[in-house]
Amino acid sequence: MSQREPMKPIYYPDERRGLVERPGLGLIHACYGQGVGKSTRSVGLAIRAAASGLRVFFVQFMKSGDSAEVKTLANAENIIYRCPGEHPFILSKGPQAVHYEHAEEALWYAKRAVKEGAEVIICDELLSAVVFEVLSVQRALNLIDRCRNKAELVLTGIHAAPEIQEACDYVTEFRQVKHPYYKGHMARKGIEF
Repeated sequence: MSQREPMKPIYYPDERRGLVERPGLGLIHACYGQGVGKSTRSVGLAIRAAASGLRVFFVQFMKSGDSAEVKTLANAENIIYRCPGEHPFILSKGPQAVHYEHAEEALWYAKRAVKEGAEVIICDELLSAVVFEVLSVQRALNLIDRCRNKAELVLTGIHAAPEIQEACDYVTEFRQVKHPYYKGHMARKGIEF
């Protein structure tokens, strides 16, 4: 029987010794990619933060407010949930006026949340609004600047521009390996939305 080598520390390597600190709130997160789980992660973070007594603001960009998690978010203590309303899919003809209006209203909610002292601000699908050019990269960066060192900001979507990634403290890419959608399965309420 061979003897196993002891496992080397992965999470806290030697080069981090003495560097670990508690920065408080105000760090910026980007959760992006083609894989599933970005919104689910942000909902989980919202619930964790609210259960810890933090004031959470959750706003959905590019969604119509009918996902299954909305009921929980809207009724949770310490969470304020907002969605500007009906959001039709952006088809091949590109964004329509309603898409720009939706993004403007959602961004206004997020800016107001910073002013009102939210401690965690989650902008679900804001990064997708940038991809579809209904919000500019610069406007996303301006929101990041408003939140830094004031409120934890979480941005989700299908892609994060390099400038946004550079401005973030956490950058997590969700990579899809396999999905039943490509075998003809429809999205299921409570699982995919």
